[in-house]
Amino acid sequence: MNTESLAFATPQESLGILLGLVRAEIVRAMETELAAKGLNLSFTQFLILKRLARLGPMSASELARSVELDGGAMTRQLDHLEGKGYLRRCRHEQDRRALRIELTDAGNALWTQLVDCNERVLTAAQRSLSEAEQAQLQDYLERVLHALRDKS
Repeated sequence: MNTESLAFATPQESLGILLGLVRAEIVRAMETELAAKGLNLSFTQFLILKRLARLGPMSASELARSVELDGGAMTRQLDHLEGKGYLRRCRHEQDRRALRIELTDAGNALWTQLVDCNERVLTAAQRSLSEAEQAQLQDYLERVLHALRDKS
């Protein structure tokens, strides 16, 4: 790993830079996997499909928050994925004014393919770690996330 870019940063800055670099490499690797499968999907679209597959139908605003997009960007992504037949906007059962976003059968079938891509990327990212180190890394990152979200 080239650590020159981290050499002049404080330890706290280095953590942020390193996390950003890791995320960027995961995005790059995932988009490479998607392209190799002949899928015209971005990492953001992958995340949208992943959230819907794992969490089920939700509103566009809930989905936007979960993948950190603003409303306009989410609308464009949903239009693209809906145009490809991977998701649909449906009326909410309790509030007919609201819409829920859900995967179509084609979206669910696509997600089945994407699970393998996701696993390959995450396995490759951790290949230099033992199982114990992988569990430890998971624990550390969950604790950092919890500390950042803790408002008290």
